[in-house]
Amino acid sequence: MELHKLTNGHHQDFQHLEEGESPEREEFLPHKSDGGKPPQFTDFEGKTSFGMSVFNLSNAIMGSGILGLSYAMANTGIILFLVLLTSIAVLSSYSVHLLLRSAGVVGIRAYEQLGKRAFGHPGKILAAVVITMHNIGAMSSYLFIVKYELPLVIQAFLGLQHSSGEWFLNGNYLIIIVSIFIIFPLALMRQLGYLGYTSGFSLTCMVFFLISVIYKKFNIPCPFDGFTNHTVENITIDSQCEAKYFTINQQTAYTVPILAFAFVCHPEVLPIYTELRNPTKRRMQAIANVSILGMFVMYLLTAIFGYLTFYLNTEAELLHTYSMVDPLDTLILCVRLAVLVAVTLTVPVVLFPIRRALLQLLFPDKPFHWFRHISIALCLLFVVNLLVIFVPNIRDIFGIIGATSAPSLIFILPGLFYIRIVSTEPMNSRPKIQAACFTALGFIFMSMSLTFITLDWVYGENRSGGGH
Repeated sequence: MELHKLTNGHHQDFQHLEEGESPEREEFLPHKSDGGKPPQFTDFEGKTSFGMSVFNLSNAIMGSGILGLSYAMANTGIILFLVLLTSIAVLSSYSVHLLLRSAGVVGIRAYEQLGKRAFGHPGKILAAVVITMHNIGAMSSYLFIVKYELPLVIQAFLGLQHSSGEWFLNGNYLIIIVSIFIIFPLALMRQLGYLGYTSGFSLTCMVFFLISVIYKKFNIPCPFDGFTNHTVENITIDSQCEAKYFTINQQTAYTVPILAFAFVCHPEVLPIYTELRNPTKRRMQAIANVSILGMFVMYLLTAIFGYLTFYLNTEAELLHTYSMVDPLDTLILCVRLAVLVAVTLTVPVVLFPIRRALLQLLFPDKPFHWFRHISIALCLLFVVNLLVIFVPNIRDIFGIIGATSAPSLIFILPGLFYIRIVSTEPMNSRPKIQAACFTALGFIFMSMSLTFITLDWVYGENRSGGGH
């Protein structure tokens, strides 16, 4: 809850809230220390360190989409993929910059309250709905991985070639158990900063996944006889194992939405900012830049080495591609387990912004209460479990959510917030023009993604997977 409840005519008073600079003049890339200045927000006394904040934001960025990046590279080529990945990472960092600048002007560090400040109550509702849609989709994608991968891991460790029908090999039962005994207790934490340790462990699991992908590149020959998904007569053995630098095909158009979805962390930015020790815009921007850069490196290395292992045979889910080589490979089983741990520990981090959005929407003036805190977490996990259990194919739902919420959270809402809230510069100034172009880019991405999804529905084509 923000300290200052501002009227529409008095937000200019806060234009020098941080470090004596107008919002338009503060640098995008921080290059100086904070100089030991006291925090400019007094709505909450943050205690989370810089490193823990980096872990939490990196964990929020990292998602199931990392498993599909090699497939994306196979459909764009190495050079085009690198250009797209770099562009999305830079745009995502600039988007965080716009959010922090808007928050600094009005002294608000809640996404929904920024929406209210910019567009009144409809803006608050819009922001809350977009955050809720996106993060429920992300939570569902993580639990879908648990549902389908955990039974295979248990089955492999028991040495079973086929499922014998026991309850502990049923994915529906397993996600309920994981939700009750692992996710729900972590979701009861009052502050997001406490999850820094689990976020650090989750990132360690994904680093192990990356190391294994690099190692396997030098241990799996190409071509491999077990692959049958590219048995096309005009594809020679040499072309199957040849890296492409530029590729344009039917699936290339989905790469931008997939990459945009993979970098969405914006609902978590302001809650992490709220709990940051000695908060300033430069300090939080540095956290965002370090987190995005770290995930950029992980994404790029995973995509390159995964693609250079399987080339044309790369499937939408990278772990499934390894299983075609050796379903009982010990290292890959450990990697599967590490990925399961990583996505399971990410769910509570993703749940926090949804709960905050619902609290801002339904109980805006109420103080913290454990009953509401626990009840919302329980209801959210119940809804997500129902989605994962009863929706047989949720890929199209994820497509709609990714095509609408990801551009909204990265491009459209931060740009609109900046244009509406920061009034110290006219609309024809360079910062406002940049924000307007940034917002327009988001609408273009959204229109493009929805168009491709609609065409796939009409013509019955299979879309490439990739979640956040």
